[in-house]
Order: sequence, then C-alpha cells, then structure tokens
Amino acid sequence: MAATALTVTFGRLVSACSRSILRPSGPGAGSLWSAAQRFNSQSTSFPPGYVPKTSLSSPPWPEIVLPDPVEETRHHAEIVRKVNELIATGQYGRLFAVVHFASHQWKVTSEDLILIGNELDLQCGERIRLEKKDLVRVEATVIEKTESWPRIIMRFRKRKNFKKKRIVVTPQTVLRINSIEIAPCLS
Repeated sequence: MAATALTVTFGRLVSACSRSILRPSGPGAGSLWSAAQRFNSQSTSFPPGYVPKTSLSSPPWPEIVLPDPVEETRHHAEIVRKVNELIATGQYGRLFAVVHFASHQWKVTSEDLILIGNELDLQCGERIRLEKKDLVRVEATVIEKTESWPRIIMRFRKRKNFKKKRIVVTPQTVLRINSIEIAPCLS
C-alpha cells in the first residue's frame, strides 16, 4: 500500500515539475503558450472515419447517377415499339450495314461498290447474299473480275551486286450492293 502511495506522489511531482519547466515565463508568454497549445492540439470535431475531399479521395468529374431499372426497361420497350412501327410502315430512310467479307469489314449502303482483293469462284452477273448479320439481309452482284496493277517489289543491296525484282499481280473482284433489307420485326 505504501508503494502505491509513493508512486502516485512521485508521479504528481514529476508532472508538476515538467509543467513548470516547459511553461514559458515572462511578459506575453501566456498568450504564446495558449496559441501554441491551440495549434498543436488534436481537433476532435471531425468524426473518426472522416476523409477530407481532395482530388485523391474523390474524382474531379461529377458522379454518374444510373437510371432506375424499371424505368430503363419501360424506356427500352417504348423504343422497340417505335422502331417496329417505323419498320412496318417503311419510314426508315437509307439503311447501312457493316459486312465482313474476305477478312475485311465494309460499311455499305445500297448501290455501293466493294473492291475485294482476291478471286471469288463466281461468274460476272451472279448474285450473292452476305449473311453475316441476323437482322439485315445484304444482296450483292458480281460486277467485274480483273487483275490489279502490277506492283514491283525490288530488293537491292549496295556494293554487293545484289538485285532482285519481283512483279506481283493479284486478282480482284468488284461487287455492287443491290439491296439492304431489314428484318420484319425486332424483339
């Protein structure tokens, strides 16, 4: 019991001495001490999970609010209904389609010409249907089957007496897009 009383008394003595040593004395020392206390003290006015708003804590662009799923499905059904009405009445303007043919893609409309850089096993005047897409039917006619201009590939190494010349001619096929037809109804 005496040891406990001794440590409590000793602790009070140490804290009193440290306060008197650390506290400045003299004219104007009180105001300096209170200002130092005010700037060095931890502020407890913020909640524990508070993060100040900076460019790192929140992005500088505005947040995007997503629409309500029920409203979105209603809006989607309304758009599909309007598109089906336009298809039924035939009031859709000039259609286009992106066709994938011979390892290339083309955005085509009716009466467009496509130059394909290889030979097809078709005769001039034959009609083909490009059926890459499900909702759109694209029909084309083979217009012309020709060869390209000669391309000269020359290999040369200076001071080595090395020259190689190769002339490359590739077959070409020209297609005309006859019509682009849309499916009768969207689902």
